[in-house]
Amino acid sequence: MLHDSTDINRLIQKPMTDPDFPHAPLDWTRNEAAKIARDEGLELAEDHWDTIRALQNYYAHHEDDAVVNLRDLHDALDECFHQKGGLKYLYTLFPGGPIAQSCRLAGLKAPFMATDRSFGSVA
Repeated sequence: MLHDSTDINRLIQKPMTDPDFPHAPLDWTRNEAAKIARDEGLELAEDHWDTIRALQNYYAHHEDDAVVNLRDLHDALDECFHQKGGLKYLYTLFPGGPIAQSCRLAGLKAPFMATDRSFGSVA
């Protein structure tokens, strides 16, 4: 996995960080996420943005991992939204799968096997 700190092209780019999304990838924008969502038939509400924020935070705190552990990510999202119903609730927000679809919107690469129905994706 290539890290931002070792990619000279990313180092010389002027960071365009959104204060509401401090862990977003450098090339990610809210407008691009909204466009992808519209193309997939979603209208983003605050809980969608909270999910995107949670994913970006998870990835930022696991950037040194060679591979993102799908089960750990699955459990982290379930715990983060436990009060609202966990992954069951996230399926209502992201019918294309709370991991695969939300990773696309967050500008992140979904973990290997994220398209397996048992791990939160129907994409």
